[in-house]
Amino acid sequence: MRVEIKVTGIVQGVGFRPFIYRLAILYNLKGFVRNRGDAGVEITVEGKKEKIEKFINDLENNPPSIANIQKVIKHYHEKEKGFTEFKIHKSSETKELEGSVIPPDIAICQKCLEELRNPKNARYDYFFITCTGCGPRYTTIQQLPYDRHNTTMQEFEMCEFCRNEYADPTNRRFHAQTVACPNCGPKAYLAEKNGQPIKHKDPIREAGRLLEEGYILAIKGYGGFHVATATTQDDSILRLRKEKHRAQKPFAIMARDLKNIRSFAKFNPKEAELLRSPEKPILLLNKAEDFQLSQYIAPGLHNIGVMLPYTGLHMMLFDLTKEPAFVMTSANPPSEPIVTDHVKAIESLGSIVDYFLFHNRAISQRCDDSVLRLHDESPSFIRRSRGFAPAPIILKKKLKKCVLGVGAEENVTACILHHNKAFVSQYIGTVRNLETLTFMKETVSHLLNITNTRLDAVACDLHPKFSTTRFAKEIAEEVRCPIFPIQHHHAHMLSLMGEHDLDDIIGIVCDGYGYGAQGNAWGGEVFLCSKGECHRIGNMEAQPLLGGDLATQYPIRMVAGILGNSMNIESWLLSKSRYLAHGEKEAQIIIKQLKNKESAPTTTSCGRILDALSAILGICYERTYQGEPAMKLESIGEKGYDVLKLEPKIKNGILNTTSLISAVFEAKDEIRAQDLAYSAQSYVARGLFQLAADASQKFGIKTIGFSGGVAYNKQITLTIERYAKNNALEFYIPKTLPAGDGGISFGQAIAVASSKG
Repeated sequence: MRVEIKVTGIVQGVGFRPFIYRLAILYNLKGFVRNRGDAGVEITVEGKKEKIEKFINDLENNPPSIANIQKVIKHYHEKEKGFTEFKIHKSSETKELEGSVIPPDIAICQKCLEELRNPKNARYDYFFITCTGCGPRYTTIQQLPYDRHNTTMQEFEMCEFCRNEYADPTNRRFHAQTVACPNCGPKAYLAEKNGQPIKHKDPIREAGRLLEEGYILAIKGYGGFHVATATTQDDSILRLRKEKHRAQKPFAIMARDLKNIRSFAKFNPKEAELLRSPEKPILLLNKAEDFQLSQYIAPGLHNIGVMLPYTGLHMMLFDLTKEPAFVMTSANPPSEPIVTDHVKAIESLGSIVDYFLFHNRAISQRCDDSVLRLHDESPSFIRRSRGFAPAPIILKKKLKKCVLGVGAEENVTACILHHNKAFVSQYIGTVRNLETLTFMKETVSHLLNITNTRLDAVACDLHPKFSTTRFAKEIAEEVRCPIFPIQHHHAHMLSLMGEHDLDDIIGIVCDGYGYGAQGNAWGGEVFLCSKGECHRIGNMEAQPLLGGDLATQYPIRMVAGILGNSMNIESWLLSKSRYLAHGEKEAQIIIKQLKNKESAPTTTSCGRILDALSAILGICYERTYQGEPAMKLESIGEKGYDVLKLEPKIKNGILNTTSLISAVFEAKDEIRAQDLAYSAQSYVARGLFQLAADASQKFGIKTIGFSGGVAYNKQITLTIERYAKNNALEFYIPKTLPAGDGGISFGQAIAVASSKG
């Protein structure tokens, strides 16, 4: 008997062909296996029927751990072709099937780590140690099929030792495309800040020593550069903040091991499991009471982003140091993507760092670290990137259209929705300049190529001036397909519905800004969503944005706009004028604007209310990074209580926020800031729940969802969830995609793919 088999999914770059080879030898089958140009695998086996059945059963049920089989297509034939052995054939360029993809990068495995540390092993101390079960994949692939000559490893010809392992069916590096050793593989080296190489017999450990001494280094990894320094020295971190113009934004850190994490952060068994997982994400952990690292790593926040080493190079950095962790933040100029190129790194980072730690393997696809947090024992994404992208999110429903979603403007990802698979790109960033737009175009082109998909439609944000909207028009014209603008908050909620396979929901969407149906600024909305359509049925009170976008940067302006008509705040405003860009002069202008604030634009944004509260309580007067005032408000409220016990005021589907801001303002000198922060967030959460609960009763829908950037706020989310469960309502938040704008592209694609038109 002969069976011709085609397998789709994540089956290239995961040791799948060696697995098939060993399986065929086990069952004494003849034939071949080869990769295809559509990221699938083609197999032909001949032999006894019962042996073939066992072969197929093992193929489908016991594949390599990092493989993900989506479909197995089998064609049976009675007549054999007379193969005399089983071989791994040269890959085919054939592109026939759609929807397969290359796997994400995987952290160093335990076996490679043991070899790295074994003085008797040929790869002892070799930073680029990998096998079929670990190492770079997505960041090294240039085109399909996944063979060495189609990756950035093509420049490194295997030595005899590596070639023998590559050809040995019993070796775990059998057909491992990234196989390398110190003799033939990539080399690491130190360099001055101007890029001039420094000769050193142990450059990686020397880099670790320099970090411990307080120097700042740019370190090249799998998907781009990190900027690194010590975590226990205030001076080096303050210098890094000054050089990067990041006065307050928290830095992610890489810790030596779990034991060292315990010295500065708290984690439970589930969080430990996530930290040790093959994806090795950054995980948000609450700081320990006895926080032993520099206070300047994550100033004003109760949590810190922590990851463990995920490459041999990272492991070796710690070998000769006593530092419990290193700052390890993405190396990118403001509003630009992570740096991957040596020349660009020297140009943009040379004035910031003291040294570079380079390696000479090129990076094909730039890729930032992923960021997660734990929500009730379930992981929840803040940024889905390295370790996860571009692995597909599998939907329960099979959709007929192939749709590209291009996201909004900030925290952008792209998504190709094809049948029941959503291929969401790595984190792209804020698309406001040419560099990031170019990165986005390259990412979309690469994703279309490796998934072998053909677009039926393109979806974008409703905002006409976003760069992503213009890009969507370009690609729609290029492939001659229709384009569909999707309202920002509809996309948020449809993303949640698509992820959880929900047909009907009362959706709460809260964030900083989204272009509303009439062009106004939304951000605190309640929707009735059914069968792919969303209708706004409630919202937070519209408040003036004095100075337009300036009010998002200086929340004092929000306070003035909200309270200007109900109380005299001139003396308070003048007392805070030093926190405005132009001091007292600007404060006087704001006072004049209060007399004519009806002409100011308005917003229903929940984010702006949280910003105003943060300013009133003296927590944050200027937003220096996205979400800063609200994040610091949440941190202060961690140890607070609801002392105000305000009942939410709702009228005609609108949650009153002026009364909340007034109450907090009046109590600010009498009650602790942490209690007022907790009280205010409690009011917002209970008010939003009440809007949703009223709609639930009116429309008979027993499911409530919460999405948007404010859904990262633990107190608000858990409060809404608690009230929902107490009222016998189902409650959902995003889990496999970010609640923020990183999930927008998926929601846009869902909106179009599930529409009837």
